[in-house]
Amino acid sequence: MIRGFAVDLGGTKTAAARISDGRIVAREQAPTDGNAGFDGQIAAMKALLDRLGYPRGEALGVAVAGRVDQEGRWQAVNAATLPGITGEPLLTKLRAVFGDRVILRNDAAAATLAEARLGAGRGARHFAYLTVSTGVGGGVMLDGSLLQSPNGLAGHVGFMSSPFGDERCGSGRRGTVESVASGRAIARAAGTPDARAAFASDQPEAQEAIDRSAAAVARLCGDLTALFGLDRIAIGGSVGLGEGYLARVLAKFEEEPPLFRVPVIPAILGHDSALLGALLPDSEMSLS
Repeated sequence: MIRGFAVDLGGTKTAAARISDGRIVAREQAPTDGNAGFDGQIAAMKALLDRLGYPRGEALGVAVAGRVDQEGRWQAVNAATLPGITGEPLLTKLRAVFGDRVILRNDAAAATLAEARLGAGRGARHFAYLTVSTGVGGGVMLDGSLLQSPNGLAGHVGFMSSPFGDERCGSGRRGTVESVASGRAIARAAGTPDARAAFASDQPEAQEAIDRSAAAVARLCGDLTALFGLDRIAIGGSVGLGEGYLARVLAKFEEEPPLFRVPVIPAILGHDSALLGALLPDSEMSLS
C-alpha cells in the first residue's frame, strides 16, 4: 500500500496530506495564491508539509495544475490560473528542497491514476477520468498505463474542441470544452460570482449555462470513447460532482448512438484523488 506525503496544488486550493496504508490520515490546506511566483508556490507547499511533520527525504508525491513535461518543467497551460509559472524546473527544485524521493505529475493525471487503481476505474481496461471544476481536465488509462507525452500535454482533454463553445479559453484555443463547460465558464454565462452560485440560482441564464456545460461534457465522453475505445468514464471535480450535474450529463449522453455510450459514473475518491494519485508510482508496485 502507498504511504508517504502528498501535495495537490490546484488553481483554487493547495492541499497536503500524510498517507498511510493507502489512506489519508492527516491533511492541511490553504487557498492557492495564483499570482505567486515559482518560489512562492514551493514555499506554500513546504509550509503545509511542515505542519504535517514532513521529514526531508520521505516519499513525496506532488500534483500540480498545468503541464509537466518529461524533464519535470512546469508550465501553466491556462495562463489565467497560474500566471507566474512559465516553464519552471519544478522537479529539480522539489528534489533540492525535499530530497530525491519525489514524484511529480499533473493533478488530473494523478487523479486519473488513483481512480483507475483505487476508485471508479477498477476493473476497466480502457478508462478515462474527467474533472470538471474551475477548469476541465482529465486523463486516460489504456490497458493499465497512463497516457502520457514528452511535452506533458496528453490528457488535457478540456482543450479539445466543442460544438457548444465559441469563447477563447485560457489555453488560447477558441471553442474548447473548457470554454463552455468549466466552472469559470458557467459563472460567466450565468452572471454569478462562481459556479456554486449558479447551481443555487433559479434564473434561466444559470440553468442554461449548467445545461450547456453538461452537453459539452457528454459530447466529450462520446468523442473520447470513439478515440480510445473506452469501457468506462468517471467524472469528478467540484462541478462534476455538483448536485444534479451528472444526471444532466447522462441525459445528454443518451442522445449519442449506442456504440459511443459507455458507463459514465461519479468519481469515488472525491477530493482525495489527486493526493493519492500523486504518490502512486507509474508501475503497479507499491511505493516503499
